[in-house]
Amino acid sequence: MKKFLVLFILMISVLGLTACSIRKEHEPKVVTFWTLQMGDFSDYMYKVIRTYEKEHPNVHIKWVDVPFSEGEKRTLAAVMTDNPPDLINLNPDFSALLAQKGTLEEIDEESVQDFNPEIINALKYNDKLYSIPWYATSAITIYNKELFQKSDIIRLPRTYRELASISEKVKTNTGAYAFLPTITENDTMVKILNKYGISEAEDYPKAQKVFEMFKDLYQKDLIPPESITFTHREALEQYMAGKIVFFQGGANFLTMIKENAPSVYEQTDVMEQIKGPVGQNDFSVMNFVIPLRAKYKKEALDFCLYLTNEQNQLELAKMTNVIGTNTNVLKNSFYNDNSALEAKARSISAKQINRITPQLKQKRNQKEINTLVNTAVQSTLLNKDSTESVLSKLQKDLEALAE
Repeated sequence: MKKFLVLFILMISVLGLTACSIRKEHEPKVVTFWTLQMGDFSDYMYKVIRTYEKEHPNVHIKWVDVPFSEGEKRTLAAVMTDNPPDLINLNPDFSALLAQKGTLEEIDEESVQDFNPEIINALKYNDKLYSIPWYATSAITIYNKELFQKSDIIRLPRTYRELASISEKVKTNTGAYAFLPTITENDTMVKILNKYGISEAEDYPKAQKVFEMFKDLYQKDLIPPESITFTHREALEQYMAGKIVFFQGGANFLTMIKENAPSVYEQTDVMEQIKGPVGQNDFSVMNFVIPLRAKYKKEALDFCLYLTNEQNQLELAKMTNVIGTNTNVLKNSFYNDNSALEAKARSISAKQINRITPQLKQKRNQKEINTLVNTAVQSTLLNKDSTESVLSKLQKDLEALAE
């Protein structure tokens, strides 16, 4: 009797475990998915999520929208735990930092064949891919047609050297400055130098001509004195006041100009961003990463590729001023439309994505690098020391920082 009871209890236990196992197999896998400040597009996001869940009934997407200001702090804390989100929206700089720390899953390049190859190459860290691009932006040059015509210059400038060469004539004929470069704001000068093929400490002696070009413009009052203090937003205000002819920024700035300076907007046109001798374009991209400790990596990748497919990227682009990263999206007629100013800006921006390398690679101490470069630029423009001495000190400081 006791033996029968023991067998009965064992049989019930096995059946219970089997039932639990079956129940778990049929329970949906909850993929936790973080974005950065996408609340304004919640209708779009929920529509994509619901459609995906309908097609994948065994997966439930738990969407959490995180404020930009908290994104890095919360992500860094989460990826160190045993239960991080399965898919996280980040910028490439922070993604590279996490890859450096060994906290991200490597992405098989076979899964990203539909994306723009220039962007994929730009996102690699140590020749390995740890992120999937979502959307991008690429600055264009916004300019005042009326002031440009008044300057009596025939050809629009395409490079910084050309822009510098027309600055005196622009000011003489219009009373306006050609441009306001906000040269000591964040990584402005670092990006300009990258367009000259200067990105490493040993390259900086070659920067002398670039530094002296801006010093000459500053000393001759051909760029505003505020070039070493103003922010990008303040430069936009100068453009809207008709005080500068050329302004570099995203296509979204056209809306601000239209709303705040309609008369200037009527005289506004757009062209490609100003380049250096290397010829590449600046761009920014937002991407997704999958933490190494994520529970549902396969499902996270599948959902990510669904969210970033041709149809969903194009729909998002039409609601915003962002540029798709999917190759087919970039070929869409939406990015080949010059019928209106905003459409023309969007088309130019999208085409620039096809020429973005060599990209400026963010380094471990990038903020400190920016500060050192900006201090050197300010010293040069204010003539505190010779350009050669400033660059020699800058090179030593950058080498010491890299140690």
